[in-house]
Amino acid sequence: MTDRWLSVEDIGEHLGVSKDTVYAWIAKRRMPAHKVGRLWKFQRSEVDAWVKAGGASDDTPEATDV
Repeated sequence: MTDRWLSVEDIGEHLGVSKDTVYAWIAKRRMPAHKVGRLWKFQRSEVDAWVKAGGASDDTPEATDV
């Protein structure tokens, strides 16, 4: 059985951060997220791996448009 897709609220609660922080991480830190219609959805395993790799760290440079 696979993990269910999580909403912005769900993933924020899982990580202990606000919805605004989640949206900022999607835009600036390339947080793994998938757009489904108008909604952002997340796989817990992808987000956990991103966090463990330092994606949410303040030391991680923000993504830039290239």
